[in-house]
Amino acid sequence: MKREVRLNNNIDLFYKKNENTPRAAFCLNFSLSSVEKFPGLYAVMTRLFMQGTQNRTAEQLAEEFDRYAIDFICELKQDYLRFKFVCLNEDFDKALELTEDVVKNTTFEDFERELVKMQGEITAELDSPRARALENYYKNIFDGHNYGHTYTRILDNIPNLKKEDVIEAYNTILNNGKKVISFVGDIEFDEVYEKSNAAFNSLPNSVDTENTLAKPELSECKNVEIIKSDLNQAHIVQGWLVPSYDSEEYPVLLLLNIILGASGLSSRLFLELRDKKGLAYVVRSSYEAFALGANFAIYIATEPKNIQVSLDGFKEEIEKIRTIPVSPEELENAKNNLLGKWAFTQETNNQQACLYAHYGVLGLGFDFNSKIQEKIKTVTPEQIKSCAEKYFNDISVLSIIKP
Repeated sequence: MKREVRLNNNIDLFYKKNENTPRAAFCLNFSLSSVEKFPGLYAVMTRLFMQGTQNRTAEQLAEEFDRYAIDFICELKQDYLRFKFVCLNEDFDKALELTEDVVKNTTFEDFERELVKMQGEITAELDSPRARALENYYKNIFDGHNYGHTYTRILDNIPNLKKEDVIEAYNTILNNGKKVISFVGDIEFDEVYEKSNAAFNSLPNSVDTENTLAKPELSECKNVEIIKSDLNQAHIVQGWLVPSYDSEEYPVLLLLNIILGASGLSSRLFLELRDKKGLAYVVRSSYEAFALGANFAIYIATEPKNIQVSLDGFKEEIEKIRTIPVSPEELENAKNNLLGKWAFTQETNNQQACLYAHYGVLGLGFDFNSKIQEKIKTVTPEQIKSCAEKYFNDISVLSIIKP
């Protein structure tokens, strides 16, 4: 059973009943539709939600979540802020009460301490060569955009971050953002609707405000290198800006990714660059879609002496898929691989609730996933070739970290 309704303040609520499941999942998403004042502002804001409310200290919050075995998380995504919990069905009231308290009454305590912790964790993360190569890639492909507010940008702006700016940013999100709730579990609809309405109908009305962020653009090729003397391997990332969810080519790009490098041992990059040529420790591709744009990237970890050979290998595989249609068998295998992965990652109530809320807050519709699955089944070899030819061009970002 599925239902789509609105709370009194216009918040979309999606309900799905999965019978005989003992734990229920709940997501509340707030859209992010304006420019972040300073890189890192939203990140530190998200970390502070568990530091206490007007009614509970951080210790009291943690103790109550633990006592009832409620798995509660505040998460920052590229396009929205997510509050979610998973709880036993009999503890739904308590989980909703605690979530309401965090959403409405957080005090953003311990701002300075959390800022120092965040700075230390980011610095430690950037010790990883792979993380540094990817960070450099995202910073450049999304230069000047919220999506490009990466770790080094955050570190540079930590002196600019102030508690009053965090409070102002959260109030802006509360007042001006689209809000979506999803519930998946074995609790009756009327109970979920009434209790969600009681908890959150005092929030400002949910509105589809115009997104003031521009779409990411890349107008020139960028080659960026980082030299790190203590490395014994090189990490290479090359990527392109491509269309996102709102494009008819979205299902084509999903399959293109599976064929090139996202299907593990059977992907072309793995077979050609690792198995046949012995170039890679790790090689794969990725396609990441966001509300305002997407990127398609190829990543390899290899010996430093193989950097140019690996780049030539990238070029060779790209040229093949641009000029030679994939076989019907390879395409069918890619479709089965993708749809099988999706089925595996949508098994639990938590996974389903997150997925519905994700598509809902992006304005794509709660049924977007099922529609895309049908479109995937109809993609042709000619569409794969045409898409590769169109987007694998000379305007890319190449990020390399090497000794």
